[in-house]
Amino acid sequence: MKKLIQHFMTITRHKILVGKYCFKLGLYKQGILHDLSKYLPIEFISGVKYFQGYRSPIDKEKEILGYSKAWLHHKGRNKHHWEYWYDFTKDGYGPIEMPIQYVCEMICDRIAASRIYLKDNYKNDSAYEYFITRLNNTPMHKNTELMTKTFLGYIKDYGEEEGLKMIKEELKKRM
Repeated sequence: MKKLIQHFMTITRHKILVGKYCFKLGLYKQGILHDLSKYLPIEFISGVKYFQGYRSPIDKEKEILGYSKAWLHHKGRNKHHWEYWYDFTKDGYGPIEMPIQYVCEMICDRIAASRIYLKDNYKNDSAYEYFITRLNNTPMHKNTELMTKTFLGYIKDYGEEEGLKMIKEELKKRM
């Protein structure tokens, strides 16, 4: 029961924090709807079972099973994950460029996850470092990768407030 409550509180704090960031960018609908699939049984039960509190339960499930049923469900329903944007194209199976509003939600998601799991150890470069250390295993569209690096790099260099202001301006220009 303790892990159920802790997992519920963790995903709810995360969802609220992502919502706050999305609202700052004017992405109100995305802020409200963000990660609702985490409350569905296929994701929630797995989250409780593999809950640790300092990292995503998905990582633990992958270590044990070699894959994560919760992740397969989650990434296929949430457009803020680059893995959602993979399909057969005229060039074969590969990444598709993410629309900017979902890149922005992905940035909000990454900042919030870093804050939730790192707690007092969170710094402005945390989300950037997480992204960069996994980049070699991240076959995302080159334009999506560049935009993500740029946005997270700006936050790393200038802080969240300035970074979110810059991202909001860029979002306005491109939408």
